[in-house]
Amino acid sequence: MNKNFLPNQYKTDKEKKISHYYLDRQFSDYKEALKSIETIIKEGDFTLGKEVDRFEANFAKLTQSQYAIGVGSGTDAIMLSLIALGIQPGDEVITTPFTFYATIGAIVTAGATPVFVDIEKDTFLIDPTEIESAITAKTKCIVPVHWSGKIANMSAICDISKRHNIPIVEDACHAILAHQNNTLAGNFGDFGCFSMHPLKNLNIWGDGGIIVTNNEAHANKIRLLRNHGLVNRDTTEIFAYNSRLDTIQAAVANYALEKLSHITDSRIKNAQLLDQRLKSNSHIFIPERDHTQKEVFHLYQFKCNKRDDLQAYLLAHSIDAKVHYPIPMHCQPAASHLGYKRGDFPYSEETCDTVLSLPVHEFVSEDDIAFMVERIETFYNTHHS
Repeated sequence: MNKNFLPNQYKTDKEKKISHYYLDRQFSDYKEALKSIETIIKEGDFTLGKEVDRFEANFAKLTQSQYAIGVGSGTDAIMLSLIALGIQPGDEVITTPFTFYATIGAIVTAGATPVFVDIEKDTFLIDPTEIESAITAKTKCIVPVHWSGKIANMSAICDISKRHNIPIVEDACHAILAHQNNTLAGNFGDFGCFSMHPLKNLNIWGDGGIIVTNNEAHANKIRLLRNHGLVNRDTTEIFAYNSRLDTIQAAVANYALEKLSHITDSRIKNAQLLDQRLKSNSHIFIPERDHTQKEVFHLYQFKCNKRDDLQAYLLAHSIDAKVHYPIPMHCQPAASHLGYKRGDFPYSEETCDTVLSLPVHEFVSEDDIAFMVERIETFYNTHHS
């Protein structure tokens, strides 16, 4: 075994040999971004400044959307989109329990009640066949989650949306540059919501989000909602929120956009290598790959036997294996008032019990991949055959 990969006692993500953490390397040329920030400082252009305008135009072009509006976070993007659609207390929004907390938090803070339906067995994505039976007179929106950078079955979901006249807000926070049948994420529904958290594929130096839409009225409503409802300095049309994308963060986003193609291609290449080398392992269950779409692998995940033991083993060998996430949303303490129980969504629950993530970002090398695969094979061959 390569002596550089001997077990260690490292305590933080950034110290592991093969880590999910990479920001120190990605932003090693940070002085390029500082040039734009210096201009912002000199001009005092801090709030909804020129760099925000430039980023919104760049992002609309990138996603082939008519409009893009920068906001404070990916969570705010979902919340404001729901509010723009007229969500009221008592309304229901259908989504999946296999997601990050923010999806549900955005629904609740918009005033709605989340209604869960299970994921498909082999994709980690919301099951369209379960959506229709969950629709009631109170259903006002569907929020599919393009988990880990793979787009949900939007053909089926859009058909349901049209039949029942229910709008769609895409949680595309993992899915920048993903596409399905040549349509980019964010363009299937009424709104597409993206995050630029520091660990997203397109990342900035703090929180930030952006909403895309192809409806001018929707875009205008979001612009009001993100900025106190102001139509000018002295007049507010609606009392609303402060969820502006910072001009400094927009400058970072414009700088990061130049890296996005390389980041995306690297993640896809690394994920495909892992697929090839893990697919023959009978203890590993790789999610179904849909060749009609482009996955962008914000996360590389698979289900596996003895997940917790495997994770501990990999961590002991300097591989930053993570669980995203161990508790489905309907089993979270915050969801107790919704009346769900364990057993209600078996595929989501089984996935949370068995899923594991490995690093696939652009700084993961082929040697790293070979070592991760070798350690996984060694674990199952020597301890759990």
